[in-house]
Amino acid sequence: MKVPAELKYTDSHEWVRWEKDGSATVGVTDFAQESLGDLVFVELPQVGRAVKAGESCAVVESVKAASDVYAPIAGEVLAVNQAVADKPESINADAYAAWLFRLRPLEAGANSRLLDAGQYESNVAQHK
Repeated sequence: MKVPAELKYTDSHEWVRWEKDGSATVGVTDFAQESLGDLVFVELPQVGRAVKAGESCAVVESVKAASDVYAPIAGEVLAVNQAVADKPESINADAYAAWLFRLRPLEAGANSRLLDAGQYESNVAQHK
């Protein structure tokens, strides 16, 4: 299981990469894609949608199960990765390259509620 140190994480297995423009790129973690198995469908949020932290805003579906993807922070959806919706298996190939959506944060300090790589690895280890 890969857990890049430069990213932030949530308990619900989303990763967040902060961009230079202040936006947040969001995807599902390597652990999440391994747990789900072969992904066959991705539903992305609408660009312009406002989401609350913890709100379900996307879906990834495998041959085994469907799983909600939650907004790690409150924000407005700036962009979605249509290439991932067209090829869901790209998440299985590299979960950290296959981002799902990008958010403009609505509140300062949103990063402080996210987990660092070590905290995320500890949380995953407790659930194995």
